[in-house]
Amino acid sequence: MQADAASEAMPWWKGAAIYQIYPRSFQDSNGDGIGDLPGITRRLPYVASLGVDAIWISPFFVSPMRDFGYDVADYCDVDPIFGTLTDFDALVTRAHELGLKVLIDQVYSHTSDEHPWFAQSRSDRTNPKNDWYVWADAKPDGSPPSNWQSVFGGPAWTWDARRGQYYLHNFLSSQPQLNLHNPETQLAILDVMRFWLDRGVDGFRIDALNFAMHDPQLRDNPPAPATDKPRTRPFDFQLKTYNQSHADIPAFIERIRALTDSYDGIFTVAEVGGDEAEREMKAFTQGETHLNSAYGFNFLYAEKLTPGAICAALAQWPDEEGIGWPSWAFENHDAPRAISRWWSETNRDAAARMKALLLASLRGNIILYYGEELGLSQVDIPFEQLHDPEAIANWPLTLSRDGARTPMPWSTSEANSGFSDGEPWLPVGEDNAAKSVAVQDEDESSLLNHTRAMLALRNANPALHHGSVERCETQGDIFVIERFADGQHIRCLFNLGSKPVSVPQDLARGSVLAAVNSATPDELPPYGAMVIEL
Repeated sequence: MQADAASEAMPWWKGAAIYQIYPRSFQDSNGDGIGDLPGITRRLPYVASLGVDAIWISPFFVSPMRDFGYDVADYCDVDPIFGTLTDFDALVTRAHELGLKVLIDQVYSHTSDEHPWFAQSRSDRTNPKNDWYVWADAKPDGSPPSNWQSVFGGPAWTWDARRGQYYLHNFLSSQPQLNLHNPETQLAILDVMRFWLDRGVDGFRIDALNFAMHDPQLRDNPPAPATDKPRTRPFDFQLKTYNQSHADIPAFIERIRALTDSYDGIFTVAEVGGDEAEREMKAFTQGETHLNSAYGFNFLYAEKLTPGAICAALAQWPDEEGIGWPSWAFENHDAPRAISRWWSETNRDAAARMKALLLASLRGNIILYYGEELGLSQVDIPFEQLHDPEAIANWPLTLSRDGARTPMPWSTSEANSGFSDGEPWLPVGEDNAAKSVAVQDEDESSLLNHTRAMLALRNANPALHHGSVERCETQGDIFVIERFADGQHIRCLFNLGSKPVSVPQDLARGSVLAAVNSATPDELPPYGAMVIEL
């Protein structure tokens, strides 16, 4: 069933499939072992062949790379390891030729300590940018202004002798917190956004947006209640009541939306993590004056994939007036690869196929992380090869994010799987090297081609693409999702377990649009799934 006129009138991003590219690891074009923008441009035809609507490129801006690009030293230029602004312009042009929208990361809660804004701000207490960052006097005993802790470990305050004050940093000490309560700082950030909009980008993924403002009174965070989960960082011992999630953030978001609405077809999505993620995601996307979408960590850190978790996530976003539009990801650059988290090696191939259909069946935008379509697994990175600052600081209790950032395997016949002529910045991983694009592209039954088919299925059926969720529950051992849009009613059946299950006749009536892992109207094999049009 093809989308009708009502579907075609929707904004391009509603129901979109977005492909996240981690630029260091996608394709190296100059042999230095690090991926770059020309490398991405070279591989854009492959990305377009997947059937996605847009790419999201993780940070490529000038940075000392202490947090691998999420510590920005110049918002409006490309770091030389990734190329030049001319390379970026060529990437945008090529993407648009292929029908792909381009989204880029924006980091507005903090900068690098090497950013010129911070260099000026820390110089004294009277300079024009003295209040662009969060500065505070020591307590009478010289201790930090509050008890706030940083995400990566240790106090969220660092002493600066130039000003004789502490500055706030919610992450690394080299990532000072911008003061977005300051209207001038807000204007500077909006100018950054305008710079990239004028270069033709189609939208932004905004990093750590709920960290963008703090409590100006600098009140201490209360202790977190007891938990049976291990606490590996001081950050885990507090409720983040005052160092993030300030009530004025939505008002700043309104300024962002006013700017993006002055351009055509711009999409904005916020990353929102933490204990209050659901409430904040809704506040950040409510109505028509805030962001278009937000995504949380419902699945990114989940140890298991369960019907309860899926239904709970979908229930947060009913098809009602004023409720925002969600985005979903099973994997990204901050989380271990999903197939390594959720399934044993013996079940991964079948489970990955089921997962591809499940993602395509969710209401909202869906985000594929590079290599997810190949079934890439988490690579075990030895300590001496770690780059991830959080993993190094909390070794060995924090699983390295590097294991999900390993190079894309393009070929089995070329050195370093076709990623680079030089030594890759991270190892490809033996298991992942065998899953290369070249091998899977030629195999009609591969996970790569299955993922293409699942995305095509979603795009061809309005109920899957943007419809409401009419049912989400388990019936016996079968997980059921029903979607409805434009007069089309679709039922998706999933076996999330490793044993076959019989399908009741009342569930299997209708026209079968897709069957995964040899599923039939009578039986769902282990990790079997079906899509039925009623």
